[in-house]
Amino acid sequence: MDRAEAVLPGQTAIPAQAADTAADPPAPRTGRPDPYLLAAAFFCAYTALSVSRDRRMLTMSWDLGIFEQAVKSYAHLHAPVADLKGPGTSVLGDHFSPVTALIAPFYRVFPTPVTLLVAQALLFALSVVPVTRIAGRALGRGRGLAIGVAYGLSWGVQRAVDFDFHEVAFAMPLLAFSLEAVLRRRWAAALWWAVPLVLVKEDLGATAAMIGLLVRLRTRHERREERAGRADSPGEARRAAGKGRAGPSGSAGTYALALVAFGIAASAWEVRWLIPMFHGPGYDPFAHINGEGAVSGHIPVVTAAHTLLWLLVPAGGLLALRSPLLLVALPTLGWRFSSHYPENWGTGWHYSAVLMPVVFLALVDAITALERPGPRGVFGARRAGDRLRGWAAAMPAASAGAALALTVQLPLAGLAHAGAYRVDARTRTVERLLDRIPDGATVESDVGPLSRLVHRTTVYWIGSGEDVVPQYIALGDTAGWQDDPVRHAQALHPGHRYTVVADQDDCLVLRRV
Repeated sequence: MDRAEAVLPGQTAIPAQAADTAADPPAPRTGRPDPYLLAAAFFCAYTALSVSRDRRMLTMSWDLGIFEQAVKSYAHLHAPVADLKGPGTSVLGDHFSPVTALIAPFYRVFPTPVTLLVAQALLFALSVVPVTRIAGRALGRGRGLAIGVAYGLSWGVQRAVDFDFHEVAFAMPLLAFSLEAVLRRRWAAALWWAVPLVLVKEDLGATAAMIGLLVRLRTRHERREERAGRADSPGEARRAAGKGRAGPSGSAGTYALALVAFGIAASAWEVRWLIPMFHGPGYDPFAHINGEGAVSGHIPVVTAAHTLLWLLVPAGGLLALRSPLLLVALPTLGWRFSSHYPENWGTGWHYSAVLMPVVFLALVDAITALERPGPRGVFGARRAGDRLRGWAAAMPAASAGAALALTVQLPLAGLAHAGAYRVDARTRTVERLLDRIPDGATVESDVGPLSRLVHRTTVYWIGSGEDVVPQYIALGDTAGWQDDPVRHAQALHPGHRYTVVADQDDCLVLRRV
């Protein structure tokens, strides 16, 4: 291997004339199977968590049902409709996420919500590969594995895996591979991995644009180094370009600016034109910000600080703040903190998942910059003192330890209990009662029965409106219905009569007469 090729991400290349005299340590081996084995282990864990919850009918919201209806439509070559959100409602009129169509061929063969859950587990686990690989390349095998463990066990990832299915699963490997390429200075790969983000969700075009800005800043930094006489030799630059890594004099900066423009334009186009087109009349592109017309955007300072500290402290104790990679987190934090809805502000649900690859790779970047030889770090920052470098050296192990400690109170801890693998008597009873609903029927339902009905019936949300008169009503939460379920059903659908088919273990099934 040429000495210039052994430079770790974030390091300054040793001038060719000094190559023979510098005490440059050999580059770590990069062909080890560690990242792939770790990803396989996390795939098994994520799959076990999701599937065990599905077997016990512990669906947390209607989101899994909505995405399953959309994928079911794709699988049958139809437009992505989610009747749960309203009869004939296009999911592209809610969020622009056509990437979920990639699951359709597998759903056609395995028509079950488990297909979506396994796909999500695979995507999350796949993102472990680039995070662990670049950490091992930059920091050595042991610390690289520690970063991979900390990332795979991070609270943002665990809560997203636990919360049914969401389209952001596709963003995880795209972000991780893109930022890995940034750290390896493979500019073309970094840009190409970022481009598909615009198909995952409408706000991620801004994230892709921020990756373009990051590449632009780094290539400008390399050009400054070149002018200062610290760049690679011309021969090495040609060899790097041949490997897909643009040299300091290459055109990566121009393409990076193109990605900035493309990402911003894509998000704007999706929000202002595509989503309203699929949604129909009455769409407010800023509903998440202005709520019912009054701009709130007043996230409590304590809540914002709590969320930011939870993002940064477990991933290196604020050390990631030394890396410009954190720029990539700004669009997601921006829309969340300006949202009208408090659930977007905190650490719950799945909203922090896409930030996990960013903060952990920012940690890798910061440690690498602190440990590199030479008087200056990333963007000209001066070398830190020995105490800071010693702290940085210990951060991968500390982050892994923190992740393991926090996991005791996070979803994966549930896999240590035997009950996670057993289906209780009530669940079996509910499944038996729902089996009385024939395939192809139209059903109104609440959250509980969705996972057993969407793949074989047409399901609407309970109380969808006068235009929907379902053949069956299925409820997993009968609060308010027990006194007279027939009367409640007729109140929802005047002029139609229903009779009780099953009422047991808080599961109620009614049939239209």
